[in-house]
Amino acid sequence: MSKHIKNTFLASLILLMGACWELDQEVLDGVTQEQVNNSTDPNLIPVLKASAYSRIIGGWGASGGIWSLHEVSSDEIVVPTRGPDWQDGNAWVRLHRHTWEPSEPSISGTWDYCYTAIGEINNLLVQYPDFPELKAELSILRGLVYLWLIDVYGNVPINTEDNLSPNPSNNSRQEVFDFIEKSVKDNIALLVKEDQKTVLNYYSAQAILAKLYLNAEVYIGTPMWAEAEAAADEIISSGVYSLTSNYFANFATNNGSSSENILTLPYDENNATGFNLSMMTLHALNQQTYDLQEQPWNGYASLEEFYNTYDENDLRKDNFIVGPQFSSSGARLNDASFEPEDPDGAPLTFTANISELTPKALRQEGARIGKFEFAPGSNSNLSNDYPIFRYADILLVSAEAKFRQGKIAEATEIVNQIRARAEIAPFVNMTLENIYDERGREMFAEATRRTDQIRFGKFNQPWWEKAASETYRNIFPIPQDQINANSNLTQNPGY
Repeated sequence: MSKHIKNTFLASLILLMGACWELDQEVLDGVTQEQVNNSTDPNLIPVLKASAYSRIIGGWGASGGIWSLHEVSSDEIVVPTRGPDWQDGNAWVRLHRHTWEPSEPSISGTWDYCYTAIGEINNLLVQYPDFPELKAELSILRGLVYLWLIDVYGNVPINTEDNLSPNPSNNSRQEVFDFIEKSVKDNIALLVKEDQKTVLNYYSAQAILAKLYLNAEVYIGTPMWAEAEAAADEIISSGVYSLTSNYFANFATNNGSSSENILTLPYDENNATGFNLSMMTLHALNQQTYDLQEQPWNGYASLEEFYNTYDENDLRKDNFIVGPQFSSSGARLNDASFEPEDPDGAPLTFTANISELTPKALRQEGARIGKFEFAPGSNSNLSNDYPIFRYADILLVSAEAKFRQGKIAEATEIVNQIRARAEIAPFVNMTLENIYDERGREMFAEATRRTDQIRFGKFNQPWWEKAASETYRNIFPIPQDQINANSNLTQNPGY
């Protein structure tokens, strides 16, 4: 997370993380509500928008949030039931096997996360209508949240500052698509063309359009490859961003200066909490590996099939933690609670193989998620900024859109840039399957795999411990608690 914030207003942003906006309190840095009222000073904008961004940071990277919903329903990540650990009413098993129900906590939690952010944005737009730049940025930020909603639930209510009904009805996926597109296009001209990673700029707004258009055929039945290409290439041609020489620098604890990250969630272990990956994936004994303040929960791991999609000499294979585990002093870690049937015995050794999903996966099984740096001595929350949009992703969006339009040579050149950094051989005869596989290897654990699988027609196919699933599961159900509370909502088909 960047520790150098030039604007004195922005220096106070982290104080708002998770806090509600109170109109009768002093705002920040000695700025009072009276000073805000009727003011059009653009220097107030960072203060006013801070609470909206704090909602976005929120629970994205926590167990059971939107990140988990995307990852555990894909073929990238699984949460095995290790005896009594991670039983959770078989919620993780159902998510993996595509047998989830409308009452799942992760489905409800993701809805609440998104609409809490939208509610905060709408409140700010009602309270402060006289800041055109603020209105533009918040409208696009709301469009980003609706991009997540259209992808996850499809037919969702559109709530704006002009429509604050407590019991809205569903809008169609086409209407939501049009709303996102209009939100960006009507406001993008007011966003700066400067590299500012923790708030929206012109290029992160283009990234919203690129992702919207890339998945247009899924969302509205009409492919928009040329539009996806144009939005991605607007970012690429700007020269503002570039691939870092070190892939893992984008995911380090101090990754605020990455030339590759376009928009990030600026997590901080003390002031902007909610990114708990070290707890979610590491074995309890890994507390000694990283001298962590708390004991990890021994949960999330990668599927062996996905792990094996990487060549042995692919530098990105360090996305995973496998093999013997040691303390920070170099001592071999031994798990006194190892199962008798574990061939590795007590010495803690992570294996890519997982014997079964439930109920008795072994404690040491599964390649763990090592893509993000785990800072020595950290608590249960990471301080790594989480990339929502990354330049490598935009390159691959452009490559896929070009390929689907028959521009094979251009697509090949772009994808081989990504492979060159990973120090693996370039593709000679590019295929759509190559692009799909490369997206998987490059974007592991960045909440893109489920969306990619749906776009490539692979989400309903069988994989380890999962049978073929019905196509209606390409979107999740409207949470049951929302249906119960609002009779105007209609459940998605199949549920």
